[in-house]
Amino acid sequence: MPKSSDVQSGDAIRRGPPVTVVRYSPLKRVNHWITAGCLILLLLSGLAMFHPSLFFLTGLFGGGQNTRMLHPWIGVVLFVSFFIFFAQIWRANLPNRVDVQWVARINEVVAGHEEKLPEIGKYNAGQKFIFWGMAFFIVVLIATGIVIWDQYFGESSPIELRRIAILIHSISAVLIILLFILHVYAAIWTRGTLRAMTKGTVTGGWAWRHHRKWLRELAGRGRIDPAE
Repeated sequence: MPKSSDVQSGDAIRRGPPVTVVRYSPLKRVNHWITAGCLILLLLSGLAMFHPSLFFLTGLFGGGQNTRMLHPWIGVVLFVSFFIFFAQIWRANLPNRVDVQWVARINEVVAGHEEKLPEIGKYNAGQKFIFWGMAFFIVVLIATGIVIWDQYFGESSPIELRRIAILIHSISAVLIILLFILHVYAAIWTRGTLRAMTKGTVTGGWAWRHHRKWLRELAGRGRIDPAE
């Protein structure tokens, strides 16, 4: 099994003042926001087709036919965008023993007692759970979506298979929406996290408090840029 690598291309410490740490490159941030945007559009278009009472949402996409046509293509964009992102960060999301300790002390995480937790690499167990959950459900959604994509694959799948695919697609959509909400909540709840995906950097204090092992490894590898 490949070893986890907390330090990735582009990660670096900037001396400052103040000291900041580069966490995400521009490409990673673009992939992240395209993925997030696609998830929101898929949520709205999917709900519009899910029940007649929500049909009014098709107005956001120019009507029912446009909604039905755009929904699967947005799914394709989501798939491509996320897995470009996936290719860049999957090694840092491999589980390790520290993750087990972090989960065992989840009460300290909720209470905000970071000093009682083991030193964390670039991602904690909660972030890894969301990452791998997203990857799994996106694969399931694209696979089942292809089966029920009438325009191109409608005649190649038997009705029984399509019915099963619709059920799995719907359940997976609900679960990935819940994961997305959890991800957004955690990003807002952990103060300073949103900055990583807007500016690409976090403060030195944030990195020391939440991802100390990653910060130590950056310093140990000499990933320190001069002050700008």
